[in-house]
Amino acid sequence: MTPRTIIIVTGCSGSGKSTALATFEDAGFFCVDNMPVGLMPHFAAQSGEQATDSDVAGWAFGMDLRDKHFLDRHQEMIQVLKQNGYQTVMIFLHADEQILLRRYNQTRRHHPLGRGGSLLDAVRAEKQLLQPLLKAADHVIDTSHLSVHELKFAIFNIARQHTAISGMAVNVISFGFKYGTPAEADLVMDVRFLTNPYFVPALKPLDGESKEIQDFVLKDPETGLFLKSYLKLLDQLIPLYQKEGKAYLTIAIGCTGGRHRSVVIAQKVYEHIQRIQPTVRLIHRDIRFG
Repeated sequence: MTPRTIIIVTGCSGSGKSTALATFEDAGFFCVDNMPVGLMPHFAAQSGEQATDSDVAGWAFGMDLRDKHFLDRHQEMIQVLKQNGYQTVMIFLHADEQILLRRYNQTRRHHPLGRGGSLLDAVRAEKQLLQPLLKAADHVIDTSHLSVHELKFAIFNIARQHTAISGMAVNVISFGFKYGTPAEADLVMDVRFLTNPYFVPALKPLDGESKEIQDFVLKDPETGLFLKSYLKLLDQLIPLYQKEGKAYLTIAIGCTGGRHRSVVIAQKVYEHIQRIQPTVRLIHRDIRFG
């Protein structure tokens, strides 16, 4: 049995550990911030039956100097986890001194070591204390000049190395404009310019899942030209959204009632994306109303 992965996210305060943990959560990990080192052996002992749970990609724990025992006991903790069949991966985040000072001044949060002295002294003391963790880390990320999106992308890449996750989930939704645009939509395409089968008496009672409606819509030369251009655009955009670090992308295809044209086009978009993106779902929101 392949061992499940436990990610330890550590490093300097203000270096982006919260963003990293949130990204692991989006990638399907069970995450806990400020996990006490003393609880890890209990976690390892009691979670054996969950080690094959396919709903969990792994575990990610934020651990740092907020727990005064972490530095002294982290090696012992990792050994216990390995003995219990877990693969452990340590990620160390850090940033330039001036960057950390600026981030703390912007957030106005207290530094874990800054209760009795200056912020600069606390930042320097923490960096010195964390040197053993920096040297032992499996992945070291300097976040000094990374945007939030760039950091999320870097974390997603690490998550993929240690799990079988497939990345961003894509939802394709057909809908009717007369019932409102889906609130969760990231991309909205209006296909009301296509010829409407609603005005063909023999086709009006059918919906876009029927062969008759599909033939009517897809045989229109305008539909073929549109699909060729739109699918090419999606092929360009989807990797860029994934690179940005989005966990979900919702593509909404709308016509007047959401029963005919949007259903057919959404189906074709879904089939196209499914070839390269297995985590895609198709929803016909208004097909029963149109």
